[in-house]
Amino acid sequence: MKAESIVFAVAGMCFGVILGWVIGAQQVGVRPAGAPAAAATPASGQETARQAPVLDDARVQSLMTIIKNDPKNAGATVQLANTYFDAERYDDAIKWYEASLTLAPTDPDASTDLGISYYYTGQVDRALKQFEHSLTINARHTKTLLNQGIVLAFGKRDLAGAEAAWKQVIAIAPDSAEAQAARKGLEGISAAGHPAGTPTPAS
Repeated sequence: MKAESIVFAVAGMCFGVILGWVIGAQQVGVRPAGAPAAAATPASGQETARQAPVLDDARVQSLMTIIKNDPKNAGATVQLANTYFDAERYDDAIKWYEASLTLAPTDPDASTDLGISYYYTGQVDRALKQFEHSLTINARHTKTLLNQGIVLAFGKRDLAGAEAAWKQVIAIAPDSAEAQAARKGLEGISAAGHPAGTPTPAS
């Protein structure tokens, strides 16, 4: 799957600047939209046009054929969900992630990717609930914790909650890519005047 976590979907943008925008929105009472595109808007308000990825129709058809012949094939089902996710077809991705989890309910990656898809479709609370479910499967799943922090920060403006989640990522896997992203998030909070340990009220 190309889009390993929400933070990578806004690659090329400064995580600290994004968090600064969230904090600024808190201060002026503006609630950012649930979808990452709104939360990732730079402080200047300028937006960069970006073309959506193209759906790999051949792969979709191939996977559909496998699933038709073997409806209980959880691997093909989650690959189909991933294919739709990578093409930013999140409603379709949700359908197939949900289907895959009926076949393999203890897959934390599929569960977390479902939560990310919920977030991208503006379902913030549902995303957070799905992340909580992922953590019941694997309490040390760093991808889940990273994304939980991102959704808390951007979707709920709960920087204290985001900080707690990101610190867990670093404690569990300090040398991982997720930990690197978590550190950037914590640096963003600190640089924006919310040092570690300072609670930030949610909206």
